[in-house]
Amino acid sequence: MEKFQTLYSSAVPLPLENIDTDQIIPARFLKATTREGFGENLFCDWRRNPDGTPKPEFVLNNPTYSGQILLAGKNFGCGSSREHAAWALYDAGFRVVISSYFADIFRGNALNTGLLPLQVTDAELSQLFAWVEADANTQFVVNLPEQTLHVPAHDATIRFDIDAYKKECLINGYDDIDFLVSQKPAIEAYEQNRTWSW
Repeated sequence: MEKFQTLYSSAVPLPLENIDTDQIIPARFLKATTREGFGENLFCDWRRNPDGTPKPEFVLNNPTYSGQILLAGKNFGCGSSREHAAWALYDAGFRVVISSYFADIFRGNALNTGLLPLQVTDAELSQLFAWVEADANTQFVVNLPEQTLHVPAHDATIRFDIDAYKKECLINGYDDIDFLVSQKPAIEAYEQNRTWSW
């Protein structure tokens, strides 16, 4: 995974609640055996007409908005447990999803993929949407080591929580195996010094 420390980006607003994993990546696209290529079909049924042409009213087809942050409504990632939803968001270039609530399984899949699910309060989410609606170029600074979301134009800072282990993995670009490998010296030292009993 890519290392994640501080991200400077504008946001793409998607103010819909209860966005489930089948809307994020429809089931008919789950045939691939690797993580690559899912971004092309992210929100496919919302982005494209049946003939494949883009729907101009959908935000991902609107050139006004861009960035590596998806600003989404409450209860993001509900529904089935498919990890492909996180893969599709990551493959499409998103590194952060901001919402006021995430489904637990989606949160875990996102963190395992290198995608940060950044949870704020309902009131904070409403304010963020309002700022982006007023100015599509509103910049966000996501500082993972300090666990802060800063909006410089409004001198606003929001603290967020994250599991300490997953935070370390994101900062270092580790998956679970990479983390274990990084602990090899400590594991070897423990094995050399432990008392064996037979």
